[in-house]
Amino acid sequence: MLLLACERKIPRFDYALFADTGWEPRAVYTQLAKVAKVAERAGIPIRSVSSGNIRRDALDKTSRFVTMPLHVRNPDGTKGMARRQCTGEYKIKPLKAAARELLGYPHPTRVPPGVFAEQAIGISIDEVHRAKDADVRYLRNVFPLLDLGMSRDDRVQYLADRGFGETVKSACVGCPYSGNARLRWLRDNDPDAWQDLVAFDKAIRHGSPRAIAAGKPLRGEFFVHRSLRPLDEVDLAPRSRRHLTIVDDDPEPDGCSPWSCRSGEPVDIDAVAEQRAA
Repeated sequence: MLLLACERKIPRFDYALFADTGWEPRAVYTQLAKVAKVAERAGIPIRSVSSGNIRRDALDKTSRFVTMPLHVRNPDGTKGMARRQCTGEYKIKPLKAAARELLGYPHPTRVPPGVFAEQAIGISIDEVHRAKDADVRYLRNVFPLLDLGMSRDDRVQYLADRGFGETVKSACVGCPYSGNARLRWLRDNDPDAWQDLVAFDKAIRHGSPRAIAAGKPLRGEFFVHRSLRPLDEVDLAPRSRRHLTIVDDDPEPDGCSPWSCRSGEPVDIDAVAEQRAA
């Protein structure tokens, strides 16, 4: 969307915001610096916003533990998933705070009725069911890619044509929604991040270090991978097409974004197109 705005194919942005969890793959920060140069020439400033470093905070004995949707083996052997607070705390919260500041009404100042920012969200036509209205009056969501009729494949081609063909998804290194494809990419392309993630996976096995230090370890065991196995023991090898499923090995990297989580069942693009045409 930022490149489209730079080329004036969609309305020019006043600002582009990047919610930094502090624990993104190195490639994400590299591509952010690359696109920032394009945006600077177009007169669009990029602002990074943050609520802290999610990895450091999760392992800090003195910090409040913001739960990630880690995979849990319960004491009775059943499988579960922890509640997700990280997206709200490390992405949505700082983005909303920045929007209020740019409007001139930082928290706790009340934003007057009728004052709002248009917030462009990059949902394509194969994700139209994820397009939703904002939950606050001072933001109004717009979806430029839907207006242009762009699909996920269209986005990939558009980026490739402009020298951004290696763009990777912005998602926390430790995101438990990561499928095997994304984890393989981390292991093979960002070995420092991979080792960092393996160490993190071991460190959170019994919950928050703060709770453990207080003598209150959480019940069950926590894992980054859905298999409920230590990450360095998980078989991440690609499965044959015959055995490929959305659960075992999503062919595209998973993860979550501030306003629309990509994890879930695939969408029938033709059916979506018919729905929009109707």
